[in-house]
Amino acid sequence: QAAAPLHPVAVQCQEAQMVVTVHRDLFGTGRLVRAADLTLGSDACLPVGQSTGESAVTFVAGLHECGSTLQITPDSLIYKTSLSYKPTPSGNLVIVRTNAAVVPIECHYPRKSNVSSNAIWPTWAPFRSTLSVEERLMFSLRLMNDDWSTERLSNGFQLGESLHLQADVVSGGHVPLRLFVDDCVATLSPDRSSSPRYALIDLSGCLVDGRLDDTTSAFISPRPRQETLQFVVDAFKFAGDDRNLIYITCHLKVSPADQAPDLLNKACSFNKASSLWAPVEGTGDICSCCETGNCPLYG
Repeated sequence: QAAAPLHPVAVQCQEAQMVVTVHRDLFGTGRLVRAADLTLGSDACLPVGQSTGESAVTFVAGLHECGSTLQITPDSLIYKTSLSYKPTPSGNLVIVRTNAAVVPIECHYPRKSNVSSNAIWPTWAPFRSTLSVEERLMFSLRLMNDDWSTERLSNGFQLGESLHLQADVVSGGHVPLRLFVDDCVATLSPDRSSSPRYALIDLSGCLVDGRLDDTTSAFISPRPRQETLQFVVDAFKFAGDDRNLIYITCHLKVSPADQAPDLLNKACSFNKASSLWAPVEGTGDICSCCETGNCPLYG
């Protein structure tokens, strides 16, 4: 009888995917299982290219693929899936010589690499407007608690949590205004043009972070008032960097409240249920450029 491999199923938990290597001598009997009888996860994903002569089978799957599930604990993000072996009769035989088997697989990732929101504390700059008489408009960007009732006191977030961001404008006796967030970019330094950089909102008001499969980022609709815009972003960190401070810089702007939202002045989120972009207000066609990427830019 052949010696059983020490680890017939080996798992590599990589940054965004897991690599599962299965020795075809799964039971240590010297009888090799067929690659076609092995699948990964509830979606029954198949192995990557497998030649007949190889003694191992390899699966490569994203952490959110193949029907995996996510469990969040105080310290870890745990992605769970399973390797299934279901023997099928070979040829015209009606018998099999091995049992079916299910091997649970888990990848654990620490939540200790928190991101901080120090840079999101209100840092607004007044500017002049000629919509009415020359006067100041005060813009602010604040972190709010989960029910939006008050400003959030803590600067720290753990992966798996969400940032509740609220942009406001105070205009005194100005004509009624509607606030928009033109763009938001995350960086590791206060310089918004530094690298690496990640766009959360882009294309004159498209919340592009919500377009990714594993996020719930979106604008809140309806607004509490025309001078306020709220949005939620899933916490994140930059890959391959252990720093726990991220700067988010946003460009805020206003338009007259009686002006219909358009391609330049919009707040669009991606609705995963319908697979369509939808605006907080206005007609759906103003968000069409969020998908094509050819939105006009503010300048």
